[in-house]
Amino acid sequence: MERLVLVCLGSALGGGARYLASLAVARWIPLDFPLATLGVNALGSFLLGLLMPVALHSAAISAEARLFLATGLLGGFTTYSTFNYETLELAHRGDLAAAALNLAATVAGCLAAGAAGLAAGRALAA
Repeated sequence: MERLVLVCLGSALGGGARYLASLAVARWIPLDFPLATLGVNALGSFLLGLLMPVALHSAAISAEARLFLATGLLGGFTTYSTFNYETLELAHRGDLAAAALNLAATVAGCLAAGAAGLAAGRALAA
């Protein structure tokens, strides 16, 4: 039960952080493009890649902390469902170029961010 509470608390904080990030991006960069979702998903991919090697291969992060951070906080921070909706909405509005750009940028950007985080995490864990 303690682990479930940790995941739930992390998810609540991650969702709140995503909301605040979305507000900040919309205020600073007023584009008709889902930049905030792309940004949180790329950042979350990087942070998860950074966290997991350290969490799995060292005693620096406990199993409970890993559940709080990875499953809870970063799970609540990143969002595939919003990415999916925003991409489909762009396509539905007829902006197929923006939909394709969002799809390509999210997949490539999150994979690159995840790879960079994983490399950094492996270096830290070594």
